[in-house]
Amino acid sequence: MKFFKSDKNFLGIEESELFEYQTSRFIIQSVPYEHTSSYLSGSAKGPKAILDASKFVEFYDEELDLESYKQGGICTLKPIKFEDKVDAEAVDLIEKHTTEHLNNGKFVISLGAEHTVSAGFVKAFSKKYENLTVLQIDAHSDLRQAYQNNPYSHASVMARVNELGLNICQIGIRAQCKEEAELIKSSKNIHTFYAHQIRSTPDWAEKALSTLTNNVYITIDADGFDPSVIPAVGTAEPNGLFWHETLQFLKEVFKKFNVVGFDVVECAPVKENILSEFCLAKLVYKCIGYKITGIN
Repeated sequence: MKFFKSDKNFLGIEESELFEYQTSRFIIQSVPYEHTSSYLSGSAKGPKAILDASKFVEFYDEELDLESYKQGGICTLKPIKFEDKVDAEAVDLIEKHTTEHLNNGKFVISLGAEHTVSAGFVKAFSKKYENLTVLQIDAHSDLRQAYQNNPYSHASVMARVNELGLNICQIGIRAQCKEEAELIKSSKNIHTFYAHQIRSTPDWAEKALSTLTNNVYITIDADGFDPSVIPAVGTAEPNGLFWHETLQFLKEVFKKFNVVGFDVVECAPVKENILSEFCLAKLVYKCIGYKITGIN
């Protein structure tokens, strides 16, 4: 198993027993696959940028009163190599890698480039966990059957997830085509909480939580956040989620449900501006802490 030494680890962890694969509860896999970006490109650099920025995240979490990484360890794997694999072959490769780690009993966290990669993660998790909900934080519903004639576009990832027959909860959606909206209206298993509804519905979080099943996989597209929080994304949209409300919601998810894994995708780093990758690195560490503590 190939994993980074301390200089390239998530958080820059130095204690070998807390970053080696065999002894770590959590593993972080980098998936720098970018093939269908349709606006700004650069998401292939996102996983490395998040890992680099994580070295400046404090070990100690004042909210949890805990150095979370010491509670099980975090192993950072070397990036998946795709060579000439794209579309279905790329998704299958991602599923294969993810399944291996799940079979080894690891809690898998994935840093992706374009959102297409989540199709591979979800396929692996859906085969291991019954009664699974995919919780999607995103600006876009990503439910197009195909985009630019490619069913494996980043704009179609949730259509591929929907084909698996899974329960889906979408948070923060504020950009979609009419066909996607009509699909949501007609579907019994897609529960969408639009950004404009969140702003006008005080109990939106409770309503969203009520749609989840026992096992939850979380996929976080960086553009789900407002551009004032995470500006470096491929397709930014105004009126996004803010930091505090997102963390408050995620705490409730980790507290009330069995979160089985999560991914963070679509960070497209901007030179000399580290805000986005730093915030996303801190988000990953927060979620690890929430998983460890159960927020009790």
